[in-house]
Amino acid sequence: MAKVIVDGAIVDNQWQRLDNDTLESGLPEGKVLVPLAYWQENRDNLLARGDVAVWLAPGEEPRDLEDDLEQFTLIAIHFPAFKDGRGYSYARELRTRYNFKGEIRATGDVLRDQLFYLQRCGFNAFEVRTDRCIEDALAGLRDFSVTYQGDAADPRPIYRRA
Repeated sequence: MAKVIVDGAIVDNQWQRLDNDTLESGLPEGKVLVPLAYWQENRDNLLARGDVAVWLAPGEEPRDLEDDLEQFTLIAIHFPAFKDGRGYSYARELRTRYNFKGEIRATGDVLRDQLFYLQRCGFNAFEVRTDRCIEDALAGLRDFSVTYQGDAADPRPIYRRA
């Protein structure tokens, strides 16, 4: 079973992320992550099924889920390429504007160098690229011991912290 980092620990990935091609053959058993458009088209059936979460692609805003946030224990944000940083803002928005308390998972082109900053924006789970060492990526969460700016978990700058 594939591994992911959740809340600072390496655990088995219980969720299968599906894309439009995969969905043509129907939903598999178990916990599934579906694209936003699929969620919007099949919301009632997916709610009845249970064990469903949604993933956002670049350009799909958290506000598109605003009315359904309480339905999810997990929202994934997909990074198709290292150069696309919109997902950082999406996680921050989910945590601060919408007060989402569930798991926010980074998927796609997720690399060690990003993890510390992704965590500061509100991510607490990371699906590291399969060609990278997950143990090394986990160490990326501890790259810095002190930060000057506030973040999604603690908005106070360093001079306001006791």
